[in-house]
Amino acid sequence: MTRLRDPDPNDIPEEVARFLADFPPDPMFKMLAHSPSTVQPFIGLAQALYTTLELPVRARELVILTVAEGARCDFVLTQHVPLSRNAGVDDATRELIKNGDHANPALPKHDRAVIQFAAEVVAGSRVSDEVFAAAGEFLSARELVELLHLCGYYWTFSRLCTVLDVQLTRMYAELRGADGWTGAERPADRPPSGRGATR
Repeated sequence: MTRLRDPDPNDIPEEVARFLADFPPDPMFKMLAHSPSTVQPFIGLAQALYTTLELPVRARELVILTVAEGARCDFVLTQHVPLSRNAGVDDATRELIKNGDHANPALPKHDRAVIQFAAEVVAGSRVSDEVFAAAGEFLSARELVELLHLCGYYWTFSRLCTVLDVQLTRMYAELRGADGWTGAERPADRPPSGRGATR
């Protein structure tokens, strides 16, 4: 059960209610509506991250999966299995991310650079020079900043889900069952970055 009750519709400003009415019903939107002054900018940033980035779609999905894995967020992981598949991310790559095996030589060099960069952003305050340079071989300055925006957005999104216990909808739960990727399966003693990081 979600740790917060759904907001009272009478407490949601009319402008925000109209804005949310344009989206399909989703438990996350209900939680976001508890903060009416930030819900529109937050969703607006998500729209920008999906429609205006120069960062390739495949790289975007690799970043989101890596951040969600590091944050142990089943909600985001489950949502992005089909989205990442549509972007060309195969099951083997998702499995490596799930296992924290970010430096596996089986990963294409570009994927490895993006995944390691995102994993280090989640794990600590800085990205190593080696990982930063590797990402810079494939990504422009704009794309690197966009990658950081993705990390920040999906870290926040993941923590909204995990701290408030936002429940998977039936559709997402069915996807989870089909793909077998759930944060609950990870050993509790394995650091989420796969490299012994603490937070």
